[in-house]
Amino acid sequence: MRFRHPDGSIIHLSYCTNVHPAETLDGVRAQLRDHCEPVRRRLGRDRLGIGLWLARDAARALINDPAELRALRAELDGRGLEVVTLNGFPYEGFGADEVKYRVYRPDWTEPDRLAHTTDLARLLAALLPDDVTEGTVSTLPLAWRTPYDTEPAAARTARTALTTLAQRLDALAELTGKSIRIGLEPEPGCTVETTADAIAPLTDVGHERIGVCVDTCHLATSFEDPDTALDALTAAGIPVVKSQLSAALHAEHPHLPEVRTALAAFAEPRFLHQTRTRTAAGLRGTDDLDEAVAGGALPDSTPWRAHFHVPLHAPPAPPLTSTLPVLRATLARLVGGAVPLTRHLEVETYTWQALPAELRPRTRTQLADGIAAELTLARDLLVDLGLKELP
Repeated sequence: MRFRHPDGSIIHLSYCTNVHPAETLDGVRAQLRDHCEPVRRRLGRDRLGIGLWLARDAARALINDPAELRALRAELDGRGLEVVTLNGFPYEGFGADEVKYRVYRPDWTEPDRLAHTTDLARLLAALLPDDVTEGTVSTLPLAWRTPYDTEPAAARTARTALTTLAQRLDALAELTGKSIRIGLEPEPGCTVETTADAIAPLTDVGHERIGVCVDTCHLATSFEDPDTALDALTAAGIPVVKSQLSAALHAEHPHLPEVRTALAAFAEPRFLHQTRTRTAAGLRGTDDLDEAVAGGALPDSTPWRAHFHVPLHAPPAPPLTSTLPVLRATLARLVGGAVPLTRHLEVETYTWQALPAELRPRTRTQLADGIAAELTLARDLLVDLGLKELP
């Protein structure tokens, strides 16, 4: 979906296909047929943006066979789908029964991460619509904090990899005329947990094609203030290359037994749900929600937030809620001003099938309805900010 900002620039809104995990190229094609095109039809749109997730095997198949890449581009066009952004954070196995810590490997100290991200940039340059010259890829925020933070050479190795990537992106732009930018996506528990953590390493890299992907669930989970976060990035000259629109789980009164019971329903075995609370002494947290719910690991006199991407349009029932207000405030700063801070927005609720059983969609139709409802909410927020929806 495309929108015209009052300054004349085009803002792209998509939804991320990591909600339909597939490891192979055949699986990606099935996503387009079974999920993405039905969502577009529900929205009554001739064109729908998707933030494509390409696992390692699917990406390599496209890199190794230009005919397959041309065929994928033709299929996207035929189904009324367009791609301006990729989710390059998960490398493989995102549809596994247990993902947890595995999603953070390989990290930016490992050659495979650089190779995969280079592949994604090359693929995106070929998949961009003819009238679009800029693409974006979100990626791992360097590494999970351990053992990275205790290894003296880790930061130097990651910086070298990102510098090499920037050089490759420059060469790609010269070759294709397409500018691909990469955004580190701060996430709780990683060495770059917050937008503030991103400033130093990105300043060291010092390249306009390497910036930040602001995920509004992660921002909220770490209790970052949107204005403070975005002001600091702007002051440091760090670009927001894209933003993922998502909402975290919020518990205002975690000391109450009924709140603990409600939270426990969201503790599940597939994904990590890092949980945080803000105290007078600073941010406190656990790596997963079940550790927090069990008691003793976190103070419970202040609100808790958990890294669980809840559907934008359907916050959990009381006594829980979502951090949709943080999303609204962030979006207002990103695209509500005289000049947009980013032009790529991506709804990323990948946890539909991790919701408590009674809230999960049971059919493809129900899932498509839910994704369409999320995109409708995002569209309405953009229109309310003065953007004009384009055909």
